Amino acid sequence: MSSRTLNLDESVYTYLLHNIHPESPEQRELRETTRETLSMYAMQISPEQGAFMALLCRVLNARLALEVGTFTGYSALAVAQVLPEDGKLITCDVSKEWTDVGREYWTKAGVVDKIDLRLAPATETLSQLLEEFGAGTFDFAFIDADKTNYDDYYELCLQLIRVGGLIAIDNVLWGGRTSDPTVTDNATLALRNLNSKVRQDDRVFATMLPVGDGLTLVQKL
Repeated sequence: MSSRTLNLDESVYTYLLHNIHPESPEQRELRETTRETLSMYAMQISPEQGAFMALLCRVLNARLALEVGTFTGYSALAVAQVLPEDGKLITCDVSKEWTDVGREYWTKAGVVDKIDLRLAPATETLSQLLEEFGAGTFDFAFIDADKTNYDDYYELCLQLIRVGGLIAIDNVLWGGRTSDPTVTDNATLALRNLNSKVRQDDRVFATMLPVGDGLTLVQKL
């Protein structure tokens, strides 16, 4: 038992990674390729977060999932690999360069047909999905894109998610900046405001977890 979350030094973190559900070979290769070739590799989620999101989708028996922000596609791969054969992940991004990296490994892993990549501003794509699929049709959504539009993404995803479905919101701790009132840049303010909004939102049941850079889980009521 512990009264607060354990601090992870390198040895504890290494132990944790050794004892989570193992990455697929394609996940590992994609993570390593991203780290070796892109200076912004830190935008990629961690292996433990990928395993956690995959578990959430399994618990939900998710068939239809949504991702806002793809980068090089690690999170998309983690989710797509646990969707059923008729499952679909619709993922939104604006960078063909970054998502092309992911597509190579989605193909290697045999899940490329489950992933529908939409290259356009995410608010446009999410609005189109409301027309295409209707409200309350998605099981799971992951928000990990430009922070200043998080509130718009949250509201649109909340419409798209079914009752009982989950929205996972990334970077809610923002390296500690959201808890520091002296930090007032636009991205931090957007995250801080959304954190406060979600806490008081009677449309959902939510909690914030110290996974990665902070992950809020929101269940639609």
